[in-house]
Amino acid sequence: QVQLVESGGGLVQAGGSLRLSCAASGSIFGINVMGWYRQAPGKERTLVATISNSGSLNYADSVKGRFTISRDIAKGTVTLQMNSLKPDDTAVYYCNAVLRPLLGTYAANYWGQGTQVTVSS
Repeated sequence: QVQLVESGGGLVQAGGSLRLSCAASGSIFGINVMGWYRQAPGKERTLVATISNSGSLNYADSVKGRFTISRDIAKGTVTLQMNSLKPDDTAVYYCNAVLRPLLGTYAANYWGQGTQVTVSS
């Protein structure tokens, strides 16, 4: 059983910072990409940032220069440092991993349960 467990969400004032962490656990053969997505009320889930095994980074335009994603491949963790937060960043943030289970043949998308980030004005 593969699990992604997130931590670090909460309530912060505009201009503040939060740090989200996610750890993958279970019987995993390998992880290709880890990242974060978010979903605001009434909106679709959208990409925030991803990081590949080679260190290739991808950020949403709206978070460039404010958010930083990092990853510890050996530990199976990914972290999102969020600075200069804005009310528009308010959403449920989901950890994502493209990984191949130990007993699986193909890599697939796995999701965490989500963590709420609320930025007050």
